[in-house]
Amino acid sequence: MSKKLVIICLINFLIAAVMGLALRFSFLESIGLNYRFLTHAHSHVAMLGWVYLMLFTLFVHYLIPDKPKSFTRLFWLTEFAVVGMMISFPLQGYAVISISFSTLHIFCSYYFVHLIWKHIKTNSSVTEKLLKSSLVFMVVSTIGVWCLGPAVSMFGPASAFYQIAIQFFLHFQFNGWFLIGVITVFFHILKIEDSKTFKQFYILLITSTLLTFALPIQWFAPHSSLPWINGVGVALQIGALYKFYQLVKTNQNLVFNKENKLVIYMYSFALVCFILKVLFQSLSVLPQFSEVVYNHRNFVIGFIHLLMLGLISGFLFAFILKSDLVTFSKSLDLGIYSFLLGFVLTELLLLIQGVMFYVGSGMLPNYYLLLFLFSILLPLGISIILLQIIKHQTYAT
Repeated sequence: MSKKLVIICLINFLIAAVMGLALRFSFLESIGLNYRFLTHAHSHVAMLGWVYLMLFTLFVHYLIPDKPKSFTRLFWLTEFAVVGMMISFPLQGYAVISISFSTLHIFCSYYFVHLIWKHIKTNSSVTEKLLKSSLVFMVVSTIGVWCLGPAVSMFGPASAFYQIAIQFFLHFQFNGWFLIGVITVFFHILKIEDSKTFKQFYILLITSTLLTFALPIQWFAPHSSLPWINGVGVALQIGALYKFYQLVKTNQNLVFNKENKLVIYMYSFALVCFILKVLFQSLSVLPQFSEVVYNHRNFVIGFIHLLMLGLISGFLFAFILKSDLVTFSKSLDLGIYSFLLGFVLTELLLLIQGVMFYVGSGMLPNYYLLLFLFSILLPLGISIILLQIIKHQTYAT
C-alpha cells in the first residue's frame, strides 16, 4: 500500500478532527469563524478527504494489480478538490468556490468508478459484486447533491424536498458507499467465497439499505406507509448482520489467529460498532424513539460518529495496521488507544446529555468543557498514528 497516499488520507483526517475540536471549543470561547461554515468543512473533509480517499487507496492496492498512473493522477486531483473545500467552506460556506470544488470532487468520483470498472482484476465474485455495489451507491448518492440547486430555487432551503435531498446523499454515502466499501475490503482479506449464505447476506444488505431510507423521508414528508417500510428494512438489516456473523465466523481464523493483537482489537472494535449501529437503527421502528432522535441533535451527532469514527474508521485503521506501513510499538498502541478512548468518552457524553435533554433534566455540569477535553484525544491519537507511519522506513510502494 502506498505510504504517501495513506499519509495524505491521515492528514486529511487529522485536519477534520482539529476542525471538530474547534467546533466544540466554540461553545466555550469565540473562534472567529462561522459555526455552520466550519461544520460543512469538517464533514466534507472527514467524508471525502479521509474515508473516500482511503477506500480509493485500498481498492487500488488490493484490486488493481497493474496500478495505471491514471489512478495516481486522479488521487491528487481529488485531493486538490478536498483542499479547496477545506479552505473555502470555513470562509464562505456553500458558495461559488466551495460548490465548484465539491462539483470537481463529484466528477472525479465518476471517473474513479470508470477506471475501477475498466481495470479491476479479481478472481472473487464476492469482492467484485460488493465493490461494484458500493460504487453504484456512491454514484446514486450524488443524485441528492444535484437536486439541491433545484430544491432551493423552487421550494427554498427549508423545504422537505431540500432536506430529503441532503438525507438521500448522506444515507447512501454512509450506508451504501462507505459501509459496503469497507465490507468489500474486509471480505477480500477474509477470502470469503460465493455461497448461499453470502447470496442471502448480499440481498438482505442491499434491500435493507434501500428500504431504511424511508426513515429520513418520514421526518420531512410523513406518510403512514413509511414507518412500515423502514420496519421491513430494519428487520432485513438484522438478518444481514446475522449472515455477516456467519460468514466472518467461518473464516475467523484468517483474522484472529495470525494478526497482531492491536489489529484484532481494531477489527473487534469495528464489529462491535457495526452491531451497535444496527441496534440503534432497529430502535427507529418505535415512533417515539424516531421522534426523539430527530428532535435531539446529540443523538444524531452520536449516531453519525458511531458510523464514521467507530464502524468505518475502525475498519480503515485495522486495514492500515495489517499493512506493512507500521511497526508495532508502545507509541502506536498509545495512538490507537487515545483515539478509541476519545471516541468512547465523547459518545457516552453525547448519549448522556441527549437522555438528560429528553427527560428534561437540563445540562450536564461542565458538559461543553468535558466534550472539548475528551475530543482532544481524537486528533492526538491520529497524530501519533500518523507520526508512526511517517517514521516507518520499510514499506511497499
